[in-house]
Amino acid sequence: MNIFDMPNSAEAKIRYLDADYQVLSPGTFVRCAVTGKPIPLDELKYWSVQRQEPYVDAETSLKRELEFMDRG
Repeated sequence: MNIFDMPNSAEAKIRYLDADYQVLSPGTFVRCAVTGKPIPLDELKYWSVQRQEPYVDAETSLKRELEFMDRG
């Protein structure tokens, strides 16, 4: 059993700040905005303040940034 299979696991609602984040609604994880993979809060390291979305890793964060650069 992993953290996401636990009966009390829930997706947190987060406000992403410049060097930190604020938990608006308690939970154990958030979902990557690109892949949909769950990210345990204690492993959350990458997010966009501007878009208010989390990313599973640096590569995914860069991929998302490049997507928005191509649109602009």
